Amino acid sequence: MSKRWYQDNRRDAWRRIARSKGYRTRSAYKLKQIQERFGIIRRGDAVLDVGCHPGGWVQVAVEEAGEEGLVIGVDLLATSPVDGASIIIGDISEEDTITRINQTLGERELNVVVSDISPNLTGRYDTDQTISLELSTLVLDAAMEFIPPGGSFVTKIFQGTGIEGLVTAARDRFSNVQRYSPTASRSASSETYLICQNRLPQPKGGARGKSASEQVHNHLSELGIVVEEESDEVESKVGFHLIKKREEE
Repeated sequence: MSKRWYQDNRRDAWRRIARSKGYRTRSAYKLKQIQERFGIIRRGDAVLDVGCHPGGWVQVAVEEAGEEGLVIGVDLLATSPVDGASIIIGDISEEDTITRINQTLGERELNVVVSDISPNLTGRYDTDQTISLELSTLVLDAAMEFIPPGGSFVTKIFQGTGIEGLVTAARDRFSNVQRYSPTASRSASSETYLICQNRLPQPKGGARGKSASEQVHNHLSELGIVVEEESDEVESKVGFHLIKKREEE
């Protein structure tokens, strides 16, 4: 029995379990396992899921937050309605989307931002890992617009060059940052999740006045990696615009 067969069969098992329980994706069990380990979402919490399509994490967030909670999902792709959640079609980096999120929140503050967003994998690991790093950093910067002191943040990351810069940026903003790999992830996958709890009232000294993106770019420069800034006249190929999350993730 080959290792590849075992890994594929294990992956399919999680998909079968998810479907049998009414979840849209197997990745729902990744958030369930994160929740079981860290208790990120509490009853009554307001939760934002960035890159929510097709809705598996939104479903879990609704269950965990309960009737008193508020769950908002945002994605460029249209996502079928989820009972108990508000779905917004938009780009989290654009002001119009942020305005709609704030309108949905009303007088409430977000307690948690989660994101399972992933690049459309090309099969070229360096390319995929770089795009994933950009996405995760973009989501962290967006999350900092919403999360109050004491709040939590979870995002997917792929291990590789530059990832320590993102981890440092997170540790400058949260008192407790850990990496965690759910058993529902594929054994062969390099994905893991950055679990950030208890947002600090202010970033630590060196991070004050800097975005996470600036910190990661500086880290890459220190590694001797040239980070090219793209012209405003050229549509970015890194970010939410040309990326969509694979359902099987």
